[in-house]
Amino acid sequence: MTVSGPRVTGVAAEEPKDLGFGAVVGQENAQRLLNRDGSFNVRRNGLPRLASLSLYHALLGLSWPKFIGLLVGGYLGINMVFGAAYTACGPNALGGAAAAPMGGAFLRAFFFSVHTFATIGYGNVVPEGLAANLVVTLETIVGLLGFALATGVLFARFARPTARVVFSNRSVVAPYRGRTGFMFRLVNGRSSQLIELDMKVLFSRIEERGGVRLRTYDQLKLERAHVVFFPLSWTVVHPIDESSPLWGLTDADLHMCDSEFLVLMSGIDETFAQTVHARTSYKASEIAFNSRFVNIYNPRSADGSESIDVERLHEIQPVSEMDHAIATDTATWHHTGHFTSFVPPSPPPDPPQAGV
Repeated sequence: MTVSGPRVTGVAAEEPKDLGFGAVVGQENAQRLLNRDGSFNVRRNGLPRLASLSLYHALLGLSWPKFIGLLVGGYLGINMVFGAAYTACGPNALGGAAAAPMGGAFLRAFFFSVHTFATIGYGNVVPEGLAANLVVTLETIVGLLGFALATGVLFARFARPTARVVFSNRSVVAPYRGRTGFMFRLVNGRSSQLIELDMKVLFSRIEERGGVRLRTYDQLKLERAHVVFFPLSWTVVHPIDESSPLWGLTDADLHMCDSEFLVLMSGIDETFAQTVHARTSYKASEIAFNSRFVNIYNPRSADGSESIDVERLHEIQPVSEMDHAIATDTATWHHTGHFTSFVPPSPPPDPPQAGV
């Protein structure tokens, strides 16, 4: 027996474009969908605490100052616990060096715990009795496992490929090929090289459809969505023409529709030969209309090499009438935000030597 449903004819239903946020998150919200650092403004509650706890991933995700602080705090805390345990074993649990020169019974027990935990073993303080030796046995096990785990996590943090891409603090709507373009720029924040970069920019905003205000998403067409090399900076440009969802929108319109531009970049870290990701977003308040980025290139060095000043990555300036005139010359526009006629100034020549 064969069961078949009714034949579906006509145009197939359009695939949802909510990017995985869902219809609820896509409604009007006071918070942004994606923070500037790439984190999300959503949480998953109700999971069992032990099931949702992942100490390994939490340690990998900590910043370096917090991770080092946690290691130092954990090391001192463990030795204080075992120092208290030795002290609780009685005044005769530890023999050898007297307690008074070491600051008292507890500090002597604490320093003995440090020697035991780190397997230093100077021998000036020794355990005496069954209780103290049992604590020593337990501490050696904790020490071996603790150092092994700490070393493994430390190595994993160094070996894990991550991208440190610096995005401009603001995006701009500037003249572009006789019209305008939505632009932002980015630079590699590490000395390592990124290759085969792909960029996606999605325009999110609230629209009213059938009397209901819903959030819609559109992937913006970029002037260049892929670059092979990324040695300096990259100015990402979305041309605003008749086919663009930004066509005809003003600064006030972007604020009114609660717009947000979601940015996702992926590339290959040349050092690790693995894919890395970076993401950010721009709200309407972070878009400067009728402005452009300042020139980021430095004067050409004496050996002819080019360089950029990353400190100028975020700087913008108002658009002049000359900018509008130059932007109409479509043959000279480059995706870096400069033109083929632009040449960084060369250093002045050396003064002629006397008698030559």
